[in-house]
Amino acid sequence: MAMDNYYKSIAPEYVRHRRVHPEVLRSLASIGALDSHSSVLDVGCGTGNYLLALAESVGCECWGVDPSAAMLAEAKSRLTEAHLLCASAEQMKLPADQFDLVFAVDVVHHLSNRSSAFHQCLQVLRPGGKLCLVTESTEMFRLREPHATYFPDAIEIELARYPSVAVLKSELQAAGFVELQEVEVACNAELSDIESYRTKVHSSLQLMSNSAFDAGIERLEQDLRSGPIPYTWRYLLLSGTKRAGA
Repeated sequence: MAMDNYYKSIAPEYVRHRRVHPEVLRSLASIGALDSHSSVLDVGCGTGNYLLALAESVGCECWGVDPSAAMLAEAKSRLTEAHLLCASAEQMKLPADQFDLVFAVDVVHHLSNRSSAFHQCLQVLRPGGKLCLVTESTEMFRLREPHATYFPDAIEIELARYPSVAVLKSELQAAGFVELQEVEVACNAELSDIESYRTKVHSSLQLMSNSAFDAGIERLEQDLRSGPIPYTWRYLLLSGTKRAGA
């Protein structure tokens, strides 16, 4: 299934199963020094989880772009005051010098032209504004739970799709970002319901063989009979600044 058809079919499941990482939310607010007067842009906003959380916790002006009309339809039903546009990161066509923070959560592996996307992000930021990419390091992919245990084939799929942190840093610098910073965040969680895995709201599962996927689901079902499965949820936030006076 092509990714555009995948997101069209999976959008309602995203609303049901995907959630905000509390430490990512806290870090975004801190990195952007956000308050009620700030303006933020979520690139690849999907169904709007992070925009909704920022609107509720900070009260900032929220914008989002996503190439999937189906995902945006779900976001619009939840974010009545946000500005949501159907567009790719490479062709946002938004006014320059508009945002204090631009961020993208689990999006870099979907960008068809990261150089163009990063230049677009630089353009729409105000001088001194921040771009924050929320991604994972190579080690995080290998330790990602429950994927690493129950769907080991997904590890190499993700490593092939996601650019390394070193590559991203080089590309951000080439686009004109300065003062690059890395922050690693984690929180403890428990898996008690595997419906998100059954419905494949994690896109790497869509790219696995049916046999590998079915084997992982069977093992999850078996282990859940003994109770919730604890795991650590990790992310890496890579941020850069638009130079003052740029």
